[in-house]
Amino acid sequence: MTLLAIGMNHRSAPLSVRERAALRPEELAPTLAHLNLHAEEAMILSTCNRSEVYLSGLRGDALAAFEGAWGHSLRPYLYVYQGEMALRHLMRVTSGLDSLVLGETQIQGQVRRAWDAARSLGATGPRLNRAVQLSIETGKAVRSRTGISDKAVSVSYAAVRLAQTILGELQGKTAVLIGAGETAELTLTHLRASGIAEALVLNRNQERARDLAARWGAAACPVDRLREILPRADLVIASAAAPHYVLRRTWVEQVMAGRSAPLFLIDISVPRILDPACAEVEGVYLYNLDDLRQLVADHLADRARYLPEAEALIEQALERYRAWLLGHRLGPQIAAAQEVARQLAAQEAPQLLAAAPLPSRRAQAAAHRLSARMLSWMVRQMLAGGQADLAAAELARLE
Repeated sequence: MTLLAIGMNHRSAPLSVRERAALRPEELAPTLAHLNLHAEEAMILSTCNRSEVYLSGLRGDALAAFEGAWGHSLRPYLYVYQGEMALRHLMRVTSGLDSLVLGETQIQGQVRRAWDAARSLGATGPRLNRAVQLSIETGKAVRSRTGISDKAVSVSYAAVRLAQTILGELQGKTAVLIGAGETAELTLTHLRASGIAEALVLNRNQERARDLAARWGAAACPVDRLREILPRADLVIASAAAPHYVLRRTWVEQVMAGRSAPLFLIDISVPRILDPACAEVEGVYLYNLDDLRQLVADHLADRARYLPEAEALIEQALERYRAWLLGHRLGPQIAAAQEVARQLAAQEAPQLLAAAPLPSRRAQAAAHRLSARMLSWMVRQMLAGGQADLAAAELARLE
């Protein structure tokens, strides 16, 4: 296979490094354009816990292409998978097996959106398209046929549980959510389930903030009012993208100077948008994604028993991709064989007509059906498991 996967995640790099590889929406098109200079096909998967590039038809050094795209020296933190290992990694990622939260469901939608974005920019091709399509199908199968995604365990869930650990019961408390995306909505779901009294949604896009707030009985505010409403907050959870910190230490100091109740802050944004210096203020508890690891792990022991079944489904999907890839590589030969079959059918039709009292059109149709059936049988034999390696080796020799 010609597939490659290059990237970093929560296991290979700390948050301070992952922030350097975070990709803003406006940077996607030029970054893909850069990668397409080094590979025929490219896709970027950028989430809070990973920055990955998937390539096919590489031209040159994959690591240099990745570092050139982001403009940073990141090699000590990068992993590289080639061929089947790259596709297996993509399938494990899409199935939630490589996530901070084992079996989490958000990643499947993130992979699909990354694929849709790359296709819309003309960055992908048949090999990468089929790999992603099969990975999404496999992710669905893993979640529907195993229990690996059962129970509500996610980064958002862990954030709310951590808040309960620090603040106690959340009834009567006020939460401020910065961001209005999928993570923010999931967080708001868990906050409502925990009995939060009041929730305020802040976002640069006011329409999205109002839509999310309306669905969950919350209030929407402009993000530039954060300093004004901060004194009301017991809990602030940030899951948005911004080029700078949206919460400053000086603001937190002013709030805490006039109150005795603690302030709980959790930043699940990448890059972080709550100033880490806020943690130095007395009475303030600030946590980030890396701080959630142990809490998440405590809730995932039961899911791990489904891993062998999930891995088996991935291996079956890899077999399907091998068969498809061989068929894709044999495409020109198959097309040539089909043309020969058509020519033979045209040549044999007159003899068939002379041997049996059939109308001319029926004789030609019969000849075409016979040749098509013989060709179909031959192709199936070439693609059968026992013959696939031999056919691929012969094709490589011909190339």
